[in-house]
Amino acid sequence: MSSVDPTAPDPSAISNIPTPPFVRLPDPSHLFSTRAARFATLAEGHELAPYLTFLSGLCQAQAAIQEGLPEPDAIAPETLERARQHSMPPLDRGHFTADAAFTMTLERLVTAAAGLDMPAQARAALDKVMKADADGRVRMIENVLAEAIPVEALAEHIFIAAALQVHFARLAARLDAKSLQPVGDGVCPSCGGAPTSTVLVNWRRTPGARYCSCSLCGTLWNYVRSKCTLCGSTRQILFQEVEGAGHIKAETCDDCHGYMKVFNHQKDDRLDPVADDVATLGLDLLVRELGFRRGGVNPFLIGY
Repeated sequence: MSSVDPTAPDPSAISNIPTPPFVRLPDPSHLFSTRAARFATLAEGHELAPYLTFLSGLCQAQAAIQEGLPEPDAIAPETLERARQHSMPPLDRGHFTADAAFTMTLERLVTAAAGLDMPAQARAALDKVMKADADGRVRMIENVLAEAIPVEALAEHIFIAAALQVHFARLAARLDAKSLQPVGDGVCPSCGGAPTSTVLVNWRRTPGARYCSCSLCGTLWNYVRSKCTLCGSTRQILFQEVEGAGHIKAETCDDCHGYMKVFNHQKDDRLDPVADDVATLGLDLLVRELGFRRGGVNPFLIGY
């Protein structure tokens, strides 16, 4: 069963809040450990419990491997200035080259992942990553960053994506939040990534403001609640929900026929834009039956 809300959640609150900050940069030291704990909580009694438990372990690995990692290569000042002048993301995923920090991040991640319980298919995929030569890994990295992963190689790219999340979160954390600018609908101002989902925050000064959550670097950026996250349309925006779960909705747009999940922290501040996205797959099934395509990008739902 589902219900349709023809308006954005709590629209009357928008005019009563101060102007929210444009971005909140990620804190890699807490981002992944908090997500791991959320996956573990969600796994309890869930029909996807084995997968959610595996993802909890993988996120815990993302958190644990950071201690002692070398610092990523610094971004050239001229690159930062050019990004500022032309409203471009300063982290250029299209020209990413693995540095010593990412190389070690990936090695640590796959080593830590090898100790997790996982299905045979996932174990075989991890083995492919571990045995891949340098060119093979470069191709997988490029596939993840281009959001163009071959159907026959979905599983192994999860591990590459997990390493890239750690690395780009560390890069984004060093940016100057005040220098970042909007670069387009559904585009992260830090790295150009697509959002996984959106969150209505419960921050003290700006309760109810909506933020997109980057699927790659974890940056949160403010986005108007009355606009489609994917195409910017303000027409025919509806909100679908599974009955009894009003804190989680799917924003659907009749113009682009896409949808994006919205998690309301004012009703439940434990919601995580990645973990709860996976755990609410039933909402995806509901909305897709209505003819909408998924707009959010989640490396742990690759292929869906």
